[in-house]
Amino acid sequence: MSEPSVTVAPRWIGPAFVAMALVLLPWIIWLLYTLPSTEIANNWELAWGGYDVALAAALAWTGIALRRRSPVTEIAAAVTGTLLVGDAWFDVTTSRGAATVTIAALEAGLVELPLALLCFWIARNVERLVVEALER
Repeated sequence: MSEPSVTVAPRWIGPAFVAMALVLLPWIIWLLYTLPSTEIANNWELAWGGYDVALAAALAWTGIALRRRSPVTEIAAAVTGTLLVGDAWFDVTTSRGAATVTIAALEAGLVELPLALLCFWIARNVERLVVEALER
């Protein structure tokens, strides 16, 4: 297959993103060793409510994009899957008490993560369809 005539981004962008990820590693290690295990947070309900608004919007965006067979379906599904993984992670890791942790883990394992995998599968399949269409 020939090189596309229009590029998505300059060639240096990919390596720059990898470099930024590597720069984050010492920061992550520092955070893991210095931040307290517990913290009282202001606007907790607004943080979680806002996240769920974003998740609901992403789910709706993905559903509408799928229904319309839109070229943005791949992006919508990838965003939604990522938000679902983040939601599962924070639900489980911020839960307190055996019952709450169990409920969060069940919700993550039975709803959020399987739905995220479905979203990533959709995104991958849309990508394949686009590649096949471009090769024709």
